[in-house]
Amino acid sequence: MMFSIEIKDIIDIFSVAFLLYYAYKFMKESGSVKIFTGVLIFILLWLLVAQVLEMRLLGAIFDQLVKVGAIALIILFQDDVRRFLQALGSHEKVNRLFHLLTGTKKTKVERSDIMPVVMACLNMSKQKVGALIVFERNIPLNDIIHTGDTIDANLNQRLIENIFFKNSPLHDGAMIVTHKRITAAGCILPVSHSLDIPKKLGLRHRAALGVSQQTDALAVIVSEETGGISIAFKGEFHLRLSAEALESFLTRELN
Repeated sequence: MMFSIEIKDIIDIFSVAFLLYYAYKFMKESGSVKIFTGVLIFILLWLLVAQVLEMRLLGAIFDQLVKVGAIALIILFQDDVRRFLQALGSHEKVNRLFHLLTGTKKTKVERSDIMPVVMACLNMSKQKVGALIVFERNIPLNDIIHTGDTIDANLNQRLIENIFFKNSPLHDGAMIVTHKRITAAGCILPVSHSLDIPKKLGLRHRAALGVSQQTDALAVIVSEETGGISIAFKGEFHLRLSAEALESFLTRELN
């Protein structure tokens, strides 16, 4: 028996593959890859029983389980689903299309906007003052901002260093930068529980990686133990950065 494959069938296959890939990637970053694998195996088993083997009774039971299971998964993982849809709507290509259709231009980050952060990190690195600075990109960080104290100030080297001064009440939390302004400080970030994080890295690094896994934010870390400057971005670390490398990375990724 010959199969007739049309263009729409090819598009259908690639669309499913695309959705499965990004669903797997998202679940892997959120630490739920085992659940994703279990759900995928259950769906394949359901298709085998209901469509291939045509077992009516068992197929009917599986049909009901799929209907109830879909609702249960949405309830159990409502935060993950919300972040997934938020990330999808805030994707860089979607934002570019939005700016193109509306005729608006994205605010460009200049070198003068970056240098206060770079110089502050350099000074704190020399003095081994711990710091955690998070740059909001496309996905809003409102939930995180509400955990800290609102500041709403221009990026200023002295202000950044004062926030992370060891006797400051805000030095243990994260500072959030939104649209080239310091939005809040002393914020609590989601901590990554990834087993791949080197043991020598502390809680600041785990928090930075956590926010980079759950959002598209860029996090700069200054180690209190070593004074090393690092970046967590898209679920990956960029360790032991020089001032020049930090400036280049921020300029490239924040535009």
